[in-house]
Amino acid sequence: MSIVAPSNTEIKATSKLGRQYADYQPSLWNDYFLKYASDSLEVDDEMKKTIETLKEEVRKILVSMKEPIKKAEVIESIQCLGLSYHFEPEIDEMLKQIHNGYVENNKISHIEDLHSLALLFKLLRQHGYRVPPDVFNKFKDEKGNFRETLTSDVEGMITLYEACYMSIHGEDILDQALTFTTNHLRSITIHESSSFVAAKLNNVLKQCTYRGTPRLEARKYLSIYHLHPSCNEVLLTLAKLDFNALQKLHQKEIGNLCKWWNSLDVPRNLPYTRNRLVESYFWSLAACSEPQYSKGRSITTKAICLITMIDDTFDIYGTINELELFTSAIERWDISCMDDLPGYMKLIYKEIWNMFGEIDDEVKGQEGRSSYNVDYLIKDFKSIVEAFMAEARWLDRNKIPTVEEYLNVSTVTICTALMSMSHFICMGDIFVTEDIFKWARSQPKIIQATNVIGRLMNDIVSREFEQKKEHVASSVECCMKEQGVTRLEAVDELRKMIKSAWKDINEECLKPTRVPIPFLKIVLNFARSFNVIYRDADTYTHSEGTMKEFISQLFVDPISI
Repeated sequence: MSIVAPSNTEIKATSKLGRQYADYQPSLWNDYFLKYASDSLEVDDEMKKTIETLKEEVRKILVSMKEPIKKAEVIESIQCLGLSYHFEPEIDEMLKQIHNGYVENNKISHIEDLHSLALLFKLLRQHGYRVPPDVFNKFKDEKGNFRETLTSDVEGMITLYEACYMSIHGEDILDQALTFTTNHLRSITIHESSSFVAAKLNNVLKQCTYRGTPRLEARKYLSIYHLHPSCNEVLLTLAKLDFNALQKLHQKEIGNLCKWWNSLDVPRNLPYTRNRLVESYFWSLAACSEPQYSKGRSITTKAICLITMIDDTFDIYGTINELELFTSAIERWDISCMDDLPGYMKLIYKEIWNMFGEIDDEVKGQEGRSSYNVDYLIKDFKSIVEAFMAEARWLDRNKIPTVEEYLNVSTVTICTALMSMSHFICMGDIFVTEDIFKWARSQPKIIQATNVIGRLMNDIVSREFEQKKEHVASSVECCMKEQGVTRLEAVDELRKMIKSAWKDINEECLKPTRVPIPFLKIVLNFARSFNVIYRDADTYTHSEGTMKEFISQLFVDPISI
């Protein structure tokens, strides 16, 4: 029998058990996406044929291009329009040619204008080439400052600004360039005739493209690409059709997930938890949106929903004794453990069991795959629940840990390894060895850094809401107590840690890499998702504003052809 919490309008303690209830906003979407579960809404054959024809035209354009800088411009457009997954071999070959033609002694040479140099640097870094940034010294004056005359080259300034986000530790010149470009671009006025540059500047100052989620960035770029002086109509048409085709697939995936979610009847059985199915799918899609990774999106979405249930159970509803029971049941990993749990926890435990059974079935259905890979996900899941339990014990004992203690535990509940491995295990077109899962479970630097970004950004924007209820001290409180500083000073320190974590991620993505790039890209994309979801507020929890706009742009509103 389920324990049903009463309705409420604020966070409060009630009932003999002293439980808390958070006044989380109900789902904004309810059954809106159920209508898309039908097979009849798939892309029609004529649209598929048109897309394939346009892809071949683009390939011919790429093969015919001779000028390296023009090639770089086209690669940039393809990436910004969200089309690069169609042309990965061609892009790799073109960048190899550009690297061979313009990089001497590991330095970019023979380029004098700011935009072209910054563009090549950015593209090569994005694809793992270790090109140093000291080539930008040529744009400094005798005092070591960037020349003020550069500010008249707005396009070059924007490209340099974006390139600076590819920096790694020790690259002071890029830190200096970022300060220089940021200060000038924020105060610049662009002539109306440069409408594309004006629109691009507006976009990048709101969200640096490199740290944005790929589908959202493609959607934004699609809205301004027609203003580009060198707009390629073939590329533009292909991008529009491809976006709409992918949107239809994503709508269908959400529709099918709605069936699963409705079968759980979460609003009735677990009314204290956040009802965020569509937002969880958005999070999963941020990692990889390509058609072949549909199953990975489904499983990862379910994992995020279940982690949300567990998070809210530990944060809000469960008593300390119930939480200890649940943690023990997860550690023992036996379906019979469900019998010892309170009614409301039985649903969660059963669905956890079902999800891992689904993952196991998926792996068994793939030729050459072994179920041992599922064991790595289970071990990581156990670690996550134990971390939630550690936080609950801190709260029960009124303990404020040191920043180091806090991060050692609370970064685990960001779940980057689990979400990444949920995608890895369903990457049917790429053979995933056991070493990949060992790597992910070993908490490599890129996963640690992504967890730090997610945890600290979450804490910074969530503090006000969470302090309305009993809640474990966040990194903000831990830093304030440990260093004896104000909240603003603590947040400043945490932002420095976030900046350092991004440099770690960039370093890990440079060749030679420990694992193939596709796996690193998924982790990188989760870092981007944290940056987008927690940039100004916790838009996953409070989904009525910015998150609603994101979901409408990606899953509701098609692109006009």
